Amino acid sequence: MAGEPLTFRFADDGAIPNNPRLPMLFYPGALNVAGDMAQRMEAMFATNGWGFNGWRDGIFPYVHYHSMIHEVLAIAQGHATVQFGGPSGKTVDVKVGDVAVLPAGTGHQKLDASSDLLVIGSYPPQGTYNLCRGSKAEHNKALATIPLVPVPESDPVSGAGGPLMRLWRP
Repeated sequence: MAGEPLTFRFADDGAIPNNPRLPMLFYPGALNVAGDMAQRMEAMFATNGWGFNGWRDGIFPYVHYHSMIHEVLAIAQGHATVQFGGPSGKTVDVKVGDVAVLPAGTGHQKLDASSDLLVIGSYPPQGTYNLCRGSKAEHNKALATIPLVPVPESDPVSGAGGPLMRLWRP
C-alpha cells in the first residue's frame, strides 16, 4: 500500500483558483500492478469512504476543476501526461497504480495519453459535483465555495489514519 504522498500547492492564476489551503496529494504506485486494477481501485475507494458517484473514463483534455467537491483520480490502465494546477501548474506523467487526490478548486487536464487510458474517479460523500472551466464568473463563485467544502473523514488510499488526515487538517 502507499506511503507518504508527494504534495503540490498551486496558486490562483486568475482563472483557475486551485485551493488556497489544501495541497494536492500524489501517490505514485499506490497499488501494485496486479489483477483487475479498476476493480481494486474502486474497492479501495469504497472501503475508505470515497466510493461516491464513481466513474471509469479518462481525463478531460481541457483545463477544468470542481469548486464544490474534492476528487480522487487513479490510473487503472495505460498512462498519461496530466497538467495539475492549471497552465502554470505541474505536469505529471501518470501510470498504472498512481493516485492523485485533488482538493476542490484544483485545475487538471489531460495533455497526452495512451489509447488504453482508464481512470477511476470518485468523490467523498460531502460536497456537490460541478464542472468549472475557468470563466471569470465561475472563478468568483469558486472563491466563495471552495473554503466551504469539508475535509473528508478519510484518505481515499489509506483510510482514516492516512496522510490526508494530517496534511489537510489545520
